[in-house]
Amino acid sequence: MRRTRSDERSEEFKEIERSEEFSAMNEVKSSKRSSAAKRSTRSGFTLLEVMVAALVMGIAVAGVLSGLAGAARNAARLTEYDRATLVAKQKMDELLADPAAPRNQQTEGTFDPLVTGNTKMGWRARVTPFEALPGRGPGAWGVDRVELEIWWMQGEVRRSFSLEGFRRSTLQAGDPVF
Repeated sequence: MRRTRSDERSEEFKEIERSEEFSAMNEVKSSKRSSAAKRSTRSGFTLLEVMVAALVMGIAVAGVLSGLAGAARNAARLTEYDRATLVAKQKMDELLADPAAPRNQQTEGTFDPLVTGNTKMGWRARVTPFEALPGRGPGAWGVDRVELEIWWMQGEVRRSFSLEGFRRSTLQAGDPVF
């Protein structure tokens, strides 16, 4: 039987394959291929994972935005209450310090829009005798009660609160005798 050149080469290749170096090299190559194949199937996220993550983030962002909107509404409401409180204190101080304020009748007015931050705001007050020493008449010392209601418009809704203060006064004719 005659050997051809191709037969000789194939036998040489078979001997090389049997050698230890070749088998070690093939193991390294195959392990690299298999780990690369494993990595390519494991890297990245599935569409389902991405959709769940987007849903969770959407819910979290919606919650945060809802909280911020509520905080902004509360801040605006509290700003109006603060402004009303400041003008109420100013008006109460005026009424307590003015001995000529009309007694036994209701007075009212509105505040300057520049003072109230362009919010429609007004007041209603009543000064009445509250207490005096028993049996005393006009000219005796007594105590007046000052009732003050502050109102303001918040959109179409009218908001208000009341204050009460007391001041020293002189009894006048027509005041009730205590």
